[in-house]
Amino acid sequence: MAYDIALLRGDGIGPEIVDSAVAVLRAVGKKYGLDFNFTNYLIGGAAIDETGVPLPEETVKGCLGAQCVLLGAVGGPKWDGLPGDRRPEKALLGIRSALGLYTNLRPARLFPALSDECPLRRDIVDRGFDLMIVRELTGGIYFGDRGYRDGRYGREAFDTESYSAYEVERIARAAFSIAGGRRKKVTSVDKANVLETSRLWRATMEKVSEEYPDVELGHMFVDNAAMQLVRDPGQFDVIVTSNMFGDILSDEASQISGSIGLLPSASLGEGSRGMYEPIHGSAPDIAGQGIADPLAAILSAAMMLRISLGLEREADDIERAVDQAISDGFRTPDIARAGGESVTTREMTQAVIDRI
Repeated sequence: MAYDIALLRGDGIGPEIVDSAVAVLRAVGKKYGLDFNFTNYLIGGAAIDETGVPLPEETVKGCLGAQCVLLGAVGGPKWDGLPGDRRPEKALLGIRSALGLYTNLRPARLFPALSDECPLRRDIVDRGFDLMIVRELTGGIYFGDRGYRDGRYGREAFDTESYSAYEVERIARAAFSIAGGRRKKVTSVDKANVLETSRLWRATMEKVSEEYPDVELGHMFVDNAAMQLVRDPGQFDVIVTSNMFGDILSDEASQISGSIGLLPSASLGEGSRGMYEPIHGSAPDIAGQGIADPLAAILSAAMMLRISLGLEREADDIERAVDQAISDGFRTPDIARAGGESVTTREMTQAVIDRI
């Protein structure tokens, strides 16, 4: 079978890690007789340099025509001086909106071979953790009204947080459905003691939970959730939260996993099309040096196979290969042991391919 995949290589280390994911997908395709048709499209700073805009219309059309999208990363200091509506990061909000991707899945687990890289206490590490953060992706403060105005103390800026019950209902159903296939526990994270949007969020979560009687629902304020993630991450199964809170908490979860270079993500809407990307940024300080960790991009490709293309066996193969490569001692600099040797991006990618 043939599958059409749009590639958004982007900026910084984006092209390097997307190329690694493509190489692994080609290896899986060769093993199982699958054809992956990859088409490159511009996004972010690369698109600005080429076309003057961060998200060209051709890119949107190409992604809409593909079965799924694999993204590297966008942004870098080269474009920091541009106005907000022309910055590379604007493309991320635009492509998510264009594709109707409102659910962001960010799994976080501790690789046993990397337990020494986890900054938590040994007793916490020994218990391990495997959680899923479900982040609402197209609402909240990132998409609200914003601007400048004259205030009491002169010029001031404002960003507006808003959510509709409909937006909360659909992300709630996604979280409950995912929890139903896991340990049947959802923790909804909000700030309902302060924010009206969080009060609506909490009330709506309670309402939707009635549709899923076999899944336990709990609530937690975001400041407490941040603390509990480092105190006892194993208590969590599925965390569901707003756009900004999810952005922050998933980065925290990446650090207790050993490295932000290990965490994949999936952005989904109503259909089977999804966009898959590592949660880390473009890391311009190491771009082009051949030392970027490709594992988050490779694991994002595995999520793509499982969720959008229904290729469970192939996805399992990639994840097992990543686990084995790490267990066998392969480390890029971000996960290398103190004083230990590290491998290049290409060598880590080949280590995964060799184990498929």
